Amino acid sequence: MKARGTLLTLLLAGAFGLCVGPFWWLAMAATQHDRDVFSWPPKLLPGGRLMENLQGLQESIGLDRVLVNSLVVAGLQTAGAVVVSVLAGYAFAKFDFRGRNLFFVLLLSTLVIPDTVMLIPIFRMMMDMGLIDTYPSVVLPGLVTPFGIFLMRQALRSMPDELLDAARVDGAGELRVLWRIVLPVNRPVIAALALFVFLGGWNQFVWPLIALRSPEMYTLPVATATLQGLSTTNYPQVLLASAIAAIPVMALFLVLQRQFISGLLAGSTKE
Repeated sequence: MKARGTLLTLLLAGAFGLCVGPFWWLAMAATQHDRDVFSWPPKLLPGGRLMENLQGLQESIGLDRVLVNSLVVAGLQTAGAVVVSVLAGYAFAKFDFRGRNLFFVLLLSTLVIPDTVMLIPIFRMMMDMGLIDTYPSVVLPGLVTPFGIFLMRQALRSMPDELLDAARVDGAGELRVLWRIVLPVNRPVIAALALFVFLGGWNQFVWPLIALRSPEMYTLPVATATLQGLSTTNYPQVLLASAIAAIPVMALFLVLQRQFISGLLAGSTKE
């Protein structure tokens, strides 16, 4: 039994090292000189060039500006997508209207369409509306998420209709029912959805690369790509930008981890 426990501990320690090791190397390499990034054996202790690399990153891409751009884009996209998903999911789950199942099947069918297929039509739409190189051009295409609507619809279907009908009998309108009853009960699912949408909005690269033209509007992934030149690449700055990009997502997950896990498990138990 003792040998089994020791073996399990070693396996868990190895798995922990495999998961955390790359992130540790990323953080340490971001503080090194360019010539030390790919040295062997790898340097796994902090170097002395963190402030120099940070200053160089600020001069190269305007770190503070691109961080604000990414936060604005991801934040607006998350808020909008959550609102649209909740409203649409509530309609599909609790309203009986003609063509409901057909519309829902058509919505789900869009999940099999690759995002790259939609790049040209969306670009034409944004260009015709004069929104290219603006925040709306990046935010608007991400407001409707079929996965988010599906997730909210499945979660809201489990709510008893009697509870909602009782609130309506007491004089509550649909928006009040949604705000006072539906949202508090489904807070874990909404938190999980918000985390998924924020992660996608924060990390998206292809569409912002197409829609944004001026460096002042670049998001962090797009600005980081500009650090890779044809002949030379400042790898410490690229790694530092990658490490900074991971911080907001990790912080958001730590804040919402309980709701996130509860949201993933919602509906997994048999009623």
